[in-house]
Amino acid sequence: MADVEPNRDLARLRLLRTPNIGPVSYRQLIARFGSAEAALDALPMLAARGGRRDFRVADSRRVEQELQAIRRLGARALFADDSDYPALLRATETAPPLLIVRGDLALLARPAIAIVGARNASAAACRFARGLARELALEGAVIVSGLARGIDTAAHVGALGNGTVGVIASGIDISYPPENAELQERIATDELLIAEQPPGTEPLARHFPSRNRIIAGLALGTVVIEAAPKSGSLITARIAAELGREVMAVPGSPLDPRAQGCNLLIRDGATLIQNAADVLEQVRPIDPRAVAQPRDRFDATPTADASDPERNTVIGLLGHTPVAVDEVIRLSGLPSAIVQTALLELELAGRLERHAGGKVSLGG
Repeated sequence: MADVEPNRDLARLRLLRTPNIGPVSYRQLIARFGSAEAALDALPMLAARGGRRDFRVADSRRVEQELQAIRRLGARALFADDSDYPALLRATETAPPLLIVRGDLALLARPAIAIVGARNASAAACRFARGLARELALEGAVIVSGLARGIDTAAHVGALGNGTVGVIASGIDISYPPENAELQERIATDELLIAEQPPGTEPLARHFPSRNRIIAGLALGTVVIEAAPKSGSLITARIAAELGREVMAVPGSPLDPRAQGCNLLIRDGATLIQNAADVLEQVRPIDPRAVAQPRDRFDATPTADASDPERNTVIGLLGHTPVAVDEVIRLSGLPSAIVQTALLELELAGRLERHAGGKVSLGG
């Protein structure tokens, strides 16, 4: 019995590390086949139907080495179907199938507020972020941020000792920026540190949007303090809005470029906040049990596989311009499960790309 859980972790991580499998396809495979082990057995057949005959699953030895590295670092692999995976994040369409976590997992059961903002923030904005984070944490909220310079750092520092979660774009063992190494270690030891990337992974530009979706997905609401119009902080705010979460912003001088993003958010409907009471008014009652269940359009009950004519119908509706899956289902006239199966087969074969907002396009 002692070997059951390690073997299950190995199978789940092997499925996730197999090429062309992302959050949506991972969830669909688990839903359809009931376990990672059964899904792994079915992958070559599904990929062949999508047009790829040389499909190979991830090497089990490399996956086992990754699990050993996670344990050696004092961290844990937390999968989306584990009971202590954060409920608000699980309710999102692209919830990461795996979080690598180090620290106090009990923080994930508490209501969370994200605080994000400019890396080159003003001293006044950093002071405000520290004070806001401290007041919110004393009220029982966990402060989530990305351990970046500026506002992120100030928010973490303000909440230390009362509950803060750092979400990083690198592996759990890589400190970025380097000057935050001590803060990151303190969060991992006394609070909670979360990474999606495997140990040893350096932060790359493409990793930061993924980190931002985790930050937004963990929180009941996101507060933005100083941000340029095209900053990562506004990406986090946009994701929060798409998830139906509260988006709040601190106004600033129209003469300060660092305030332009926040002022734009407020103009477009974000709530203007000036203190912790304003934030709490927007998210109360803070009850983590009040979580919408994830909307999964894939029928978990095994269904008949897509026939060649049905698969060709789906392919004929796809192009290189992203289109909503719902639109493909409507135009095809086919059952949802048949369309999702055909899309899954194409994705495994490397012929389909998934985009934000439940859209897909031909790729490869």
